[in-house]
Amino acid sequence: MTRHKKEPLRELKPEEKDWLERISRSKSEPAVHVIRAKAILAVSRGIGYQAAALEAGQKSGDSVSRVVARFNEEGLLALQPRHGGGPKVKYSAEERERVLREARRTPTSAIDGTNTWSLSTLQSVLRKAQDGLPEISTERIWVILQEAGFRWQKARTWCETGQVARKRKRGVVTVIDPAATQKKN
Repeated sequence: MTRHKKEPLRELKPEEKDWLERISRSKSEPAVHVIRAKAILAVSRGIGYQAAALEAGQKSGDSVSRVVARFNEEGLLALQPRHGGGPKVKYSAEERERVLREARRTPTSAIDGTNTWSLSTLQSVLRKAQDGLPEISTERIWVILQEAGFRWQKARTWCETGQVARKRKRGVVTVIDPAATQKKN
């Protein structure tokens, strides 16, 4: 005896059906897109969720029912997987930029209590600032700096990779390597 479908698949629009058929036959699309497209197409032909799951290469009809419910709401966006686990992103792009802006600023001993940045001094300055981040940890600062291309130097300070101070006749000049990001990867 089969269970009653809580949320049956809505009628597919012709352009949705065309896209689902293309995606289901694609060799270059991500596998999750192909599997979900095959499952939705199978359900649209009248096949049950469990049989559609087996036809698409899945084990459970429950996953197909969730994809169908999401497809009814979002359309083709339901093929795209959502955040799949791990901690949620805690700091936005603006907050990351705030950390980088502070790290790029030259500290003053009168205001910041140091002449070079360390993770703990950067943390204390970010926590005390009006527009700062009161809960940021040194580990999070380290990750943000590493992702932005900063490295800890022998001079006991953080420096951006690809930037170097060169001594010239006119004085000290900062030279920037435009290919530094390609060299890091």
